[in-house]
Amino acid sequence: MSNNLPPQIAERAAQWTKAPFDEATRQEVTEMLQNDPTSVTDAFYRDLEFGTGGLRGIMGAGTNRMNIYTVGMATQGLANYLLKNYGPKRQISAVISFDSRNNNTLFANTVAGVLSANGIKVFIFDDIRPTPELSFAIRYLKCQTGIMITASHNPKEYNGYKVYWEDGAQIIDPHDKGIIGEVRAIKHVDEVKIAINPKLVETIGAEIDDAYLCMVSSLSIRPDLIKKHHNLKIVYTPIHGTGTRIAPMALKKFGFDNIITVEKQMVPDGNFPTVHSPNPEEPAALKMAIEKAKATGASLVMATDPDADRVGIAIPDNKGDFILLNGNQTAAILQNYIITQRKAKGDLTGKEYIVKTIVTTELLADMAHAEGIPCYDVLTGFKYIAGMIRSLEGKQTYLFGGEESYGYLIGDAVRDKDAVSACCMIAETAAWAADQGLTMFDILQQIYKKYGLYLEGLISITRMGKTGAEEIAAMMDMYRHTPPKTIDGAQVLIMKDYKLKKSTNFLTGEVSAIDLPISDVLQFFTTDGSKITIRPSGTEPKIKFYFGVKGVSGSSDLTTAENELRLKIESIKNDMGLIK
Repeated sequence: MSNNLPPQIAERAAQWTKAPFDEATRQEVTEMLQNDPTSVTDAFYRDLEFGTGGLRGIMGAGTNRMNIYTVGMATQGLANYLLKNYGPKRQISAVISFDSRNNNTLFANTVAGVLSANGIKVFIFDDIRPTPELSFAIRYLKCQTGIMITASHNPKEYNGYKVYWEDGAQIIDPHDKGIIGEVRAIKHVDEVKIAINPKLVETIGAEIDDAYLCMVSSLSIRPDLIKKHHNLKIVYTPIHGTGTRIAPMALKKFGFDNIITVEKQMVPDGNFPTVHSPNPEEPAALKMAIEKAKATGASLVMATDPDADRVGIAIPDNKGDFILLNGNQTAAILQNYIITQRKAKGDLTGKEYIVKTIVTTELLADMAHAEGIPCYDVLTGFKYIAGMIRSLEGKQTYLFGGEESYGYLIGDAVRDKDAVSACCMIAETAAWAADQGLTMFDILQQIYKKYGLYLEGLISITRMGKTGAEEIAAMMDMYRHTPPKTIDGAQVLIMKDYKLKKSTNFLTGEVSAIDLPISDVLQFFTTDGSKITIRPSGTEPKIKFYFGVKGVSGSSDLTTAENELRLKIESIKNDMGLIK
């Protein structure tokens, strides 16, 4: 079978059947060569790409897979960059955390071994911890870097490796390019230092938990409301992830003492046995939690993903039926609460600002501008929100940041999306609503009536393997070089190409520069106010299409207006050939 493989792929695979690779790896590759040439191609046609956030891929043997060898080589590249950047005279330190995925401790210990072998001090958590706690720990321990072993909300076959810098944020320019260069310079596993130095490895746990939870509890704006509504019934599920212990602890420290958990999903398990996908964006992932809420009379459901940086919520509508809010709606409710309550307390100084990503609802910008608060757009990815926080530190005051993919950050002690603190603030918002005799659904309706009804949609198209990557690239080329003139009957007014860093007005012919980093993203704005964004995922084999449409403010019949906007989104999808 291996004779049918391209020579370069066959040669690369053959190397993995010999020393220095371990016996299990050799056997796995040998069996692939004998029985499954397609798997060999996908596992060896390239090196697993170390992107601007780190590694993410399917676990298994091969250069294009997550395993101790690809993790080790990436870590050696990171170590080389740290040593060059900080110099040999300084004691460099790193924090390592991991979520509940399979091979979590194997990969975390591999990272610890390589870093310590390179003379770098390592703090490693004693058990699973959320991504936001890792971000907090980097700043708390004054480390130069941090590594989180996670594939976020990806299916169980995946694992990943996210790199953070000394500010607690995921790496961005220039460090991302510098680390990538060093990782690519490692050509063979023999270049990896693996002789662990146990004197440089320290286990951490409870002290960081306590400091992190104290920080989270300090974010409360209206503890008086929580005291009045401390028995608010809240159903929470970590979907077998890192939130299992820390999120209920945070909610209780905030002041809520009626936390109802989904017991079957409170067990950390990398196979995620109760769900098809551990993604709180998917309705099926919240099914058990909603059933628990109905059975117990709870008024709020919250679910965090495996590394507890994203949170999805469900609330009763005006008929008492539970509905799932999308990430834009939750962000709007949170932002509305934070602004109105800080304004009521007189906490706003005029120097505050909001940050959102370019694919997130324009509702956040409209709400901020109505209060005279600047709202900055950044590229997709929370690291860019963190980058904005860093650039404005000491000049303006960060108030809130959010993205449509269920990520939010309150306060700036953490520099990544934080589902733990978001859960606490969502619960506080529910207490505020209850204090007015309202529901979270009522609050959302109030926002829509004041600012206009916004509705968003998303289509993700998955294309696996080498041919899939080529197909996604071809789709981007088509939209870039032959952009649509109309979308659903409305003329395309503006096209923004973030890869070429230019914005083109098709009516006037004016071309202006986009002052953001280069990114393979296209946006089309139509004359009827619709916004369509197209971008390949940076972490998954997908191309994503985001749709945003807006109705008028002040509408009394929001249900009819929402149905009209939903039909409009479907019409846009159909016009773009995305519905078959």
